[in-house]
Amino acid sequence: MARVRLSVEERREELLRAAVGQIERRGVAALRVSDVAAELKVSNALVLYHFATKEKLVAAAFQYAAEADLAHLQSILGRRGSALRRLRAALRWYSPTGQAKGWKLWIEGWAASLREPVLREVAQDLDRQWKAALAEVIAQGAAAGEFDCADPEGAAWRLTALLDGFAVQTITYAGALPRRTMQTWVEDALTRELGLDAEQDD
Repeated sequence: MARVRLSVEERREELLRAAVGQIERRGVAALRVSDVAAELKVSNALVLYHFATKEKLVAAAFQYAAEADLAHLQSILGRRGSALRRLRAALRWYSPTGQAKGWKLWIEGWAASLREPVLREVAQDLDRQWKAALAEVIAQGAAAGEFDCADPEGAAWRLTALLDGFAVQTITYAGALPRRTMQTWVEDALTRELGLDAEQDD
């Protein structure tokens, strides 16, 4: 059967999906353009036509995957309901014990960013967007009188730093921290950041 001819956009997305899968399985350092090409049964030249270098392919794949997670975060934070309820839902999803799929990719991205300026710029921009989204909903809740937080941006930084650290530990050392313990510590941190009563509901 003849291969279906894809548009430029469709081909690019197909290559990005394959690259994300390869990074998750092999890691950034071991990834080869030929691995992506072989998975899709296309030539190395076709991959390089779209992305020019492995470094640009990795940066684009990381951005592709991270933007999908960012869009999902925005959908959670954009729901109806109190800011506290939306924030808790976002943190449960964002937690490495939640349903977010991209933690291994993020960890690979952070490590590779130390050596690859293009990837570092992409990762830093996406990280800023994550923190800004959380800071915005914290500011909304404070303005509505749901809780007390004089520094929404600082709170967003501290909460994401806590979850990022948990992710590194739990992905690198499977079983190092019980899920219930992690959830309790995240809730404790949220309680402190927002000046909540220990038993305050959404």
